[in-house]
Amino acid sequence: MTDEDYMELALAEAMKAEQLGEVPIGAILVYQDQVVARAFNLRETLQTTASHAEMLVIDKGNEKISSWRLENCTLYVTLEPCPMCAGAILQARIPRVVFGAYDPKSGCAGSIINILENHHFNHQVDLRGGVLNEACSQLLKGFFKKLREEKKLSKSSH
Repeated sequence: MTDEDYMELALAEAMKAEQLGEVPIGAILVYQDQVVARAFNLRETLQTTASHAEMLVIDKGNEKISSWRLENCTLYVTLEPCPMCAGAILQARIPRVVFGAYDPKSGCAGSIINILENHHFNHQVDLRGGVLNEACSQLLKGFFKKLREEKKLSKSSH
């Protein structure tokens, strides 16, 4: 399977988040050409700060592989990782990350800073951004547009 094929699977996870009213971000963890973990954003559902798709997929991957080290894995995520997730990716020793949409507000894989390829850390990540960028971006834009419209409607009905 190609990076694009795996990103399609991450997008399917993101759509599950959207159905729950969560910000539609999905992640897939691939080990030896097999999907070993899938997750999507659950911050609103769980009301926990760390319930980002990447954090959840890393936890599931740790469990599946029985190790905190996720060497030889590739993480696919529909949105550029934030500082928290980028840090967890480094800590998990994930060697490769592929993301969809760039995040100019909190992206730490190049948009604001690049934690994942910073040579001051003892681990760097092979990074590929912008895979299925349009599809990933449109999903997020549509979600936030709908949210704004719902807020506007609830204000006007008061």
